[in-house]
Amino acid sequence: MRWLYSLMWYALLPLLLLRLRWLARANAGWGQRWKERFGAVEPPGTEGRTLIWLHTASVGEVLAAAPLVRALRQDESLMLLLTTTTPTGADRVVSLFGDSVAHCYMPFDLPGSVARFLARVQPRVLLLMETELWPNVVAACHRREIPTILINGRLSARSARRYQRFAGLSRAMLQRLSEAGIQSRDDAERFQRLGLRPEATHITGNIKFDLTLDDSARQRAAMLRRTWVGESERKVCIAASTHRGEDEVILEAWDKVREQMADRPLLVLVPRHPERFAAVGDLVKVRGLRMARRSSQETVTGATDVVLGDVMGEMLTMYGASDLAFVGGSLVPNGGHNLIEPAAWGLPLLSGPHLFNFSEVAALLGEAGALKVVEDSGSLAEAVLELLGIEALREIRGQAAREVAEANRGALEKTLHLIRRYC
Repeated sequence: MRWLYSLMWYALLPLLLLRLRWLARANAGWGQRWKERFGAVEPPGTEGRTLIWLHTASVGEVLAAAPLVRALRQDESLMLLLTTTTPTGADRVVSLFGDSVAHCYMPFDLPGSVARFLARVQPRVLLLMETELWPNVVAACHRREIPTILINGRLSARSARRYQRFAGLSRAMLQRLSEAGIQSRDDAERFQRLGLRPEATHITGNIKFDLTLDDSARQRAAMLRRTWVGESERKVCIAASTHRGEDEVILEAWDKVREQMADRPLLVLVPRHPERFAAVGDLVKVRGLRMARRSSQETVTGATDVVLGDVMGEMLTMYGASDLAFVGGSLVPNGGHNLIEPAAWGLPLLSGPHLFNFSEVAALLGEAGALKVVEDSGSLAEAVLELLGIEALREIRGQAAREVAEANRGALEKTLHLIRRYC
């Protein structure tokens, strides 16, 4: 099965390279450092330290891994190499960690590319975030006796069905994992049905809960809020990580909210992917809404209807400057995005019904009364109006969200315990 998988990779490689070239039209990073994608990387200077290779595909995984990276950096005997798949992930590694870690792009999952990469890098251990499982990478590390550990593993029922279609390939890959730190019991059961060894399975929880909002983060959020609303009582609603098909629904709901509120709140609209920033800005303009672009530092006044969050790396700060949050990727069948960051800020939460990527977190928040699921523009507008109109309700739901976030910390230490067995 892995031979057929590799053959498919080779057959599709020309199309993949064409796609990278096409993506480079919107983000030049896709067209750069192609040698690294074939494993031709510069060996990081370890200076006698133990090298840990941590793969984080894009921005979401980089942010999820941030507490782990900071904890591992405290051990001066360790050197970290972070790989990403996307240039936005690469940019986030640099902005978060600077030159305290090494970075390069993940090699394509081709036998030759992976072998070339491992020969040059020679990691002591490989850490894979969440669902970043690559058959040839895992097989090559197993053959070279490089321990491979799945970190913060999650597997939705939908993804499990997809893996099951290639059961022979999936089973062999999962059986080669040295250890697997899994977010929940349901995730663990799905992994084990696909082939993960019970003795390698550990329920560690979700390290995204181990988020620390220090004084500097709170100061940045307070400063941003002042630039948006000054000292006024104007409310700020953020719609974060939105996907194609969601922005229209959100803007339609926003029209209904504006019609029914004398003190019009401010909408902060943050598309998930940078290549959609311009298109979403055009949607706002078409509706006749007055917009300020965050990337241009355009002045926000009382007449501004929408702030377009067309920047990377400010999501946590923007949550902290808001009064309530809608988390996207959930009105369309994408599976939702991280609910924990706005929960940590104590924001009442709204989302669509498609939450299969964060089912356990969504269940915890729903049971606590912190999360309300909406189906369309009408129910979204109704939920926003309810929260904006009743301050006590906002406070109750926001406090419930914060309590869920605080009660579920501790996954980081369990994950570090797994890693320390091999380092």
